[in-house]
Amino acid sequence: MNCHQIRVRFAPSPTGPLHIGGVRTALYNYLFAKQSGGKLILRIEDTDSQRFVPGAEEYIIEAFKWLNIPFDEGVGIGGPFGPYRQSERKEIYKEYVRLLLDKGAAYIAFDTPAELDAKRKETANFQYDASTRMQMRNSLTLPVDEVRRLIDAGTHYVVRIRIEPNEEVHVHDLIRGDVVINSSVLDDKVLYKSADELPTYHLANIVDDHLMEITHVIRGEEWLPSAPLHVLLYRAFGWEDTMPQFAHLPLLLKPEGGGKLSKRDGDRLGFPVFPLEWKDPKSGEVSSGYRESGYLPEAVVNFLALLGWNPGDNQEIMSMKELVERFDLSRCSKSGAKFDFEKGKWFNHQYIQLKSNAEIASLFIPILESHGIKADPAYVEKVVGMIKERVSFVGELWEQCSFFFVAPAEYDEKTRKKRWKEDSAAQLGELIEVLRSRTPFDLEGTEAEVKAWIEQNGYHLGNIMNAVRLALVGEGKGPHIFDITEAIGKEETIRRIQRAIDLLK
Repeated sequence: MNCHQIRVRFAPSPTGPLHIGGVRTALYNYLFAKQSGGKLILRIEDTDSQRFVPGAEEYIIEAFKWLNIPFDEGVGIGGPFGPYRQSERKEIYKEYVRLLLDKGAAYIAFDTPAELDAKRKETANFQYDASTRMQMRNSLTLPVDEVRRLIDAGTHYVVRIRIEPNEEVHVHDLIRGDVVINSSVLDDKVLYKSADELPTYHLANIVDDHLMEITHVIRGEEWLPSAPLHVLLYRAFGWEDTMPQFAHLPLLLKPEGGGKLSKRDGDRLGFPVFPLEWKDPKSGEVSSGYRESGYLPEAVVNFLALLGWNPGDNQEIMSMKELVERFDLSRCSKSGAKFDFEKGKWFNHQYIQLKSNAEIASLFIPILESHGIKADPAYVEKVVGMIKERVSFVGELWEQCSFFFVAPAEYDEKTRKKRWKEDSAAQLGELIEVLRSRTPFDLEGTEAEVKAWIEQNGYHLGNIMNAVRLALVGEGKGPHIFDITEAIGKEETIRRIQRAIDLLK
């Protein structure tokens, strides 16, 4: 193993859309590797042919492209340790299955599903292990020639690891410290199935991590129970010296109540649990994604980074570069992290403010076009600069600033009753003449002249301004009045005020 370079992997199964918890695992692997100039490998664990879902692998790759989390090696990239798809490594695994059998560290079992079910009914909490395996149909209980005859006849079999009882298995975890399990609680897990000539997760995982020179395995807490088995497999192969260091990340928990975050929580509370929108190829059901919901990838990355890890101070907004510099596995929590989706919206709001007006305008222009509006990019940029602090998503800009592009077709009844006074029509008629004679129609000069006119006539500043806002916007919202008048221009300002006089007097 190359001891001079950290090598980590993210190894999803293509069984559906990538859960946001998986994205966080990949992100932590990326931050850990990049901090030391190490490498991140994308490996697709597709040995479970029954659960394979078309399009899932492509979805995984596209999600990380959108999130700007690049891999150094793996599926779609290549590298010196390929192939990186487990279904393409069948012959490699067979070689290592034979090695375990030759060492006596594994054995062949012929028990049918029906026989196993019968045993489970017969024995409470049945476990295929040292206490029960000698009662079963396997190469430990059958004569050698019978085993050969069954294999030659094409009888389906599995290969199981042979775990010796009453042995303390130590797993050194970088987050949880030393985890000790007694081997008697482990069963003789299936490592290989002859029916599809594929290994199970446990064997493929260990062989691949060893051959791909993985130095650290950073994965979700749900894999912690399998860690002792993996330690025993490394020992069975004689690979103790090259065993990677483990780190098991805390679970992402439901926003309310207990338990692991699920898609149902997102559906119920109205937030995505997948990075991209996913359409189920069987049911046609569409699940929302962070990208399509209007989240910026940088905001999602920053939000996820702080779910289960903290930098040790109060800093929350961090670029990918800062996250790489500051990430420390020892500061990961041992307990689960509550998924605060409102905080995710807050992060998105912050990142919208950090982006330039030009960047936000470029994201807003397609939304304007969907409403049939072709606008000058410079004008859109100007409008965005006035409004973006009011929104958490680019998609919310239309509701907040549509009046900059389309004159109000109607006036909010509640605002009209409150803001349009008996003398509003007459006063705004006078105001039109003030505006018409104003040159240039700039912000400061126009505001000063209008305020001077109000003062000279003894009018109420608030009443005039509220009536003008209703005329220009159609309701009581929007930025500073003279920011609006300068943006839409003299002719449009006068046209809107005149229309309000005609309709509301």
